Amino acid sequence: MNLDSIGEWIRTHYTSNVTPEIDGQEVTLFGWVQEIRDLGGIRFIILQDREGTIQITIPKKRISPEVLGKSDLLQKRFSIAVKGTVKKTNMTPRGIEVIPNEIKILSEATPQLPIDITGKTPANIEARLDARPLDLCQDQNLATFKIQHTTLEAIRSFLFQKGFLEVHTPRIIASATEGGAELFTVDYFGQKAYLAQSPQLYKEELILSFEKVFEVGPFFRAEESHTRRHLSEFVSVDIEEAFANAQDVMQLLEQVIHHACITVKEKCAGELSVIKYKFEVPTVPFKRLTYDQVLDDLKKQDVKVPWGEDIPTEAFRVLGKLYPFFYFITDWPTNAKAFYIKPREDKPEVCEGFDLMWRYIELVSGGTRISQKEQLIQRLKEKGLNPESFKYHLQAFDYGMPPHAGWAIGLERLTMILTGKKNIREVTLYPRDRVRLTP
Repeated sequence: MNLDSIGEWIRTHYTSNVTPEIDGQEVTLFGWVQEIRDLGGIRFIILQDREGTIQITIPKKRISPEVLGKSDLLQKRFSIAVKGTVKKTNMTPRGIEVIPNEIKILSEATPQLPIDITGKTPANIEARLDARPLDLCQDQNLATFKIQHTTLEAIRSFLFQKGFLEVHTPRIIASATEGGAELFTVDYFGQKAYLAQSPQLYKEELILSFEKVFEVGPFFRAEESHTRRHLSEFVSVDIEEAFANAQDVMQLLEQVIHHACITVKEKCAGELSVIKYKFEVPTVPFKRLTYDQVLDDLKKQDVKVPWGEDIPTEAFRVLGKLYPFFYFITDWPTNAKAFYIKPREDKPEVCEGFDLMWRYIELVSGGTRISQKEQLIQRLKEKGLNPESFKYHLQAFDYGMPPHAGWAIGLERLTMILTGKKNIREVTLYPRDRVRLTP
């Protein structure tokens, strides 16, 4: 087939901009063939672009032979350009159709597509991920990632308004950010290095100059867990604030979440309709539970967690039924949190760390950081970490490290909450986990 050149054609509208109010107007549309329906004397082409779909109607006896001939060649997922006239109609859900005056075929597609892009024939998640570029063309996926985009836009704009500066820290690092075994090693010109688990140490150092910073970016954990909530590469939204404590950044966090929920509710009504999901905007402040309160609540449900241990997933599922909304867990045992979380001065076995939960899902982790060098060295040793491996970070504490606090949101988990998706791979463009490294 001889393909057409785009030439001097310029898109005048996305499909969503074509409305009954512009009846009779000529439009130029670009997109892909989603469906073709042939009813003898009339042919319907469903054209899809990133904003949605529109019906291109071809009455065979009233259309030019050239346009009819082009339409004869079309197959699903062909990339095409259409120049035509908008017409009001009662025969389509949106009340409009486009009668083409010209059609250009810009590229072809294989006739044997690996999945049904209309979603009428569902495919399992693995088949969909194997054909991810095509899978992302489905209306539900387009809607999901537009919601994610709007969520991130809302978070960014809110933090900008609060005086935070956006920063970008290294992904290749010389020592583990948080210790532990969940590290990917990298051969860095013959030297052993690691992929960053978080920007934690860098963002702490940056508050010496910028005071209030945030970062949005990918981070890496050699996560052995293969669940619906875990990834090996994920996007984290991190903040760090000087002259602040856990209470200050908890208040900021609930404001951020509240603002993101309001924004998605207002701006993404169409997308939420496509994915058939509704959520209630949470009220602030969020409920605050201490670690001890949580253990007591679980004990009343015949779930026993020894004091000082992390709370297992099954216990969180029970807790999520008791508190089916956003809630904080505060006053964690010091040894259950990272070395940089500050122990309480009045009760050192408990720290100023917190988690923000949604039902049973941990969404955010944060807290007040240790700002005294000797105390940080002590905590490193208690965690079995070598202070020498952190010498450059510890140096920063010689330069007037102020009291500070921060947190990190898992963007994919937040997207799950705002879209109702049950598998984190549904809200990740190209997921990476223990078994998937492609595409």
